Amino acid sequence: MSETNSTEKTTENSTPTNFIRNKINQDLADGKNDGRVHTRFPPEPNGYLHVGHAKSICLNFGIAEDYQAPCNLRFDDTNPAKESEEFARSIEDDVRWLGFEWDGDVRHSSDYFDDLYGFAEDLIRKGLAYVDEQPAEDIAKNRGNFQTPGKNSPYRERPAEESLEQFRKMKAGEYADGQMVLRAKIDMSHPNMLMRDPVLYRIRRLHHIRTGDKWCIYPMYDFTHCISDAIENITHSLCTLEFEVNRPLYDWVLDHIDAPSRPQQIEFSRLNLAYTITSKRKLTQLVDEGKVDGWDDPRMPTIAGMRRRGYTPQSIRNFCKAVGISKVNSVSDMTLLEDAVRNDLNDTAERRMAVLDPIKVIITNYPEDKEEMLQGMNHPKIEEMGTRDLPFTRELYIDRADYRESANKKYKRLVKDGEVRLRNAYVIRADEAILDDNGEVKELHCTYDPDTLGKNPEGRKVRGVIHWVSAKYAKEATVRLYDRLFNVPNPGAMDDFNQALNPDSLSVIKAMVEPSVADAEPETRFQFEREGYFTTDRYENSSDNLVLNRTVTLRDSWNG
Repeated sequence: MSETNSTEKTTENSTPTNFIRNKINQDLADGKNDGRVHTRFPPEPNGYLHVGHAKSICLNFGIAEDYQAPCNLRFDDTNPAKESEEFARSIEDDVRWLGFEWDGDVRHSSDYFDDLYGFAEDLIRKGLAYVDEQPAEDIAKNRGNFQTPGKNSPYRERPAEESLEQFRKMKAGEYADGQMVLRAKIDMSHPNMLMRDPVLYRIRRLHHIRTGDKWCIYPMYDFTHCISDAIENITHSLCTLEFEVNRPLYDWVLDHIDAPSRPQQIEFSRLNLAYTITSKRKLTQLVDEGKVDGWDDPRMPTIAGMRRRGYTPQSIRNFCKAVGISKVNSVSDMTLLEDAVRNDLNDTAERRMAVLDPIKVIITNYPEDKEEMLQGMNHPKIEEMGTRDLPFTRELYIDRADYRESANKKYKRLVKDGEVRLRNAYVIRADEAILDDNGEVKELHCTYDPDTLGKNPEGRKVRGVIHWVSAKYAKEATVRLYDRLFNVPNPGAMDDFNQALNPDSLSVIKAMVEPSVADAEPETRFQFEREGYFTTDRYENSSDNLVLNRTVTLRDSWNG
């Protein structure tokens, strides 16, 4: 069956279809791989996973779920210089948080170092690999370019026994880092530059997070990945499109060793998101230079950052499904991700009231010693989500933007001598504004209509509905207003992406929230009515120190 470039479609039974699933279906129909499907997710533990990895996670683990097949989590830990246990733990946490579980134990490429070394010796014996003593600069120079074929290494035809002896000395630590490498013997004039005698092993004296100091030679990714797939009996090795050029080498290695199985590499387009960078190198730079507050900063496109901001696993999965699977690179608009978050939170987040820029309201005709406990629905359309108590007192807070001395008819909030309804409470009338020395409103004196609780006033129309909190019972909260980290669609294309950093990506304010918010556990998501969706911080929030992150605004504020 031919592969198509069509994006993911959904059939009547909600099963997604795309060229990868079509390929798997055809393989099953043909009896290939003994009727098995087995996928894997193989990240390198050299940073936190980002939104692009989320697409690969959802694809590999999603296929495993739909075909009732296993999916392995394997760490590609062949570069000790950049890898750490912190990154490995974060990757495991991210996969589980997204709602997936891998088959068996976590696997590591380093689990197969002995096997990989044995396969390398086999290639040498077959005359298909040799030890090259050229300096790295000469190897690179002699590869040629797309217009010029490469030049054979002077060590290319050395006897297999000699290369084998040298390779064993490399393993034994008898040579300095970079002094020699093991290369595959393929074709120095091959049109694919990767096939021009690629390096399979290099000498690097680095402490490995799992194997310690056992090895001073480490295999390259292209040699390791395909053999690891074969050892694990992977049937469909799904990679992003930039690895399409690596596929001939993937196949060459498996064709020339006694592979325990024969996986197939299939490429799909990576997830590119506007106003975002997903380069690990550049994300690392942001963290190292202190431009963000760590890998899980809620402005970061990392899964940990999105989690801390308040994105839900389901919203990310829905976003990846909406982006689809294709063979064509494209850029997804940030609004597609944000809308997926809004749509999920609209159905699942309980409602609360919070005043982000408070001014005090004194209801002059409400008795000073009177208090009432009103009721508010936790969700306007889902009665099963219940209600919560709302203390009502003589002094309240409303948002500064909800009052004007005068306004046209389009302004549906409180104006001087006008009326407005307080959400879940009474209709109030603005009688007098008390100004500070700068002419700013610091206090409103209002009156309330006691006959308007739960019903409209007779004979007059109220402009609109606004939110409020009791001045006596409200809780102060630190609220972080997050926006996009970059203010240009493609910051990664700039010479200095730091120039595209959005100076307004974070504002920290003190807000007043209704008292029930203080009972919320970390990572509780709310819709603050008329304000947006907010989440209690995963690490810093507590009942006596409320810290909330704005997850997403109620509407897209970038496109109007």
